[in-house]
Amino acid sequence: MKTYTAASGYVYQYYFVGKRDALADAPEAPATEYVFDVSPDRKATYAVSVFLKPEALDAWRSSKARALTDTEQYAAAKMRLLRGFDEAEVIRSHVSMVVDAENVGELLAEIGVE
Repeated sequence: MKTYTAASGYVYQYYFVGKRDALADAPEAPATEYVFDVSPDRKATYAVSVFLKPEALDAWRSSKARALTDTEQYAAAKMRLLRGFDEAEVIRSHVSMVVDAENVGELLAEIGVE
């Protein structure tokens, strides 16, 4: 269990549940889905999905001349989750977020991945 204080002042607890290929009928498919359980109040826990789009991997490979490692892919998903905490007033139900070609570089730059 990890803790994150969002810009809104909420203190979230979260943990990584796992990853899988996005379900075929998911609007974000095709993608890799990273699932986190999140609690904004230590009472209720909600599933939050972060979808890593193949276009994000392609954009990274094109701009950096190397592929993202599995660890770096997880880092991008986690950084998107934390940004989502900062952007939302409070996360209280199943939410999905996306790592795409437009935000993968800036998400990883926040933690020094080049």
